[in-house]
Amino acid sequence: MDKVQADPGHSAWYIERFRDLAAAGHDIVGEARAIDAMVPRRARVLDAGCGAGRNSGHLHRVGHTVVGVDVDPALIAAAGQDHPGPQWLVEDLAELDLPAHGIPEPFDVILCAGNVMTFLAPSTRTEVLRRFHRHLAPGGRAVVGFGAGRGYPFDRFLADAGDAGLVPDLLLSTWDLRPFRQDSDFLVAVLSAVTSAPS
Repeated sequence: MDKVQADPGHSAWYIERFRDLAAAGHDIVGEARAIDAMVPRRARVLDAGCGAGRNSGHLHRVGHTVVGVDVDPALIAAAGQDHPGPQWLVEDLAELDLPAHGIPEPFDVILCAGNVMTFLAPSTRTEVLRRFHRHLAPGGRAVVGFGAGRGYPFDRFLADAGDAGLVPDLLLSTWDLRPFRQDSDFLVAVLSAVTSAPS
């Protein structure tokens, strides 16, 4: 929310940007298609940092049970307007506790796209990843994607994930499944939960 406070028009710009891209026929759900390929029909999906709901909406339309969470009330309002079907919740990912909101868990997969991890306060990153771990079903996976050069080096992220009890199954450089290399400028990490997360 620091970004929104610094630029009060940011949320409205972001909402309209994706509405305009969708209206122009652009592909705005590549992340959702990748997630859909990883899970069976009717999977439980948590979209963490869902923004205005583009990925949650697609995953709901193809048959999954979806909960979308974002800290920005304006984005959640737009998500509910544009993408009826998923359950929407305004919540800070560092305080994520869905059972406290009456939302059943666990989830088969958690999607965290849109560079969300790089917008978090550095002091909360490992806690957010711990919260992901706590909300995953046995055998579930968290899929996190973000770009390089945003103040969160990939090796630091993977170390934080390990501290949170999440281990990499697969590292990709794009949402269309291109392999990750040391010089990749984007990371899509498919992470599995180990038996118990460190406290």
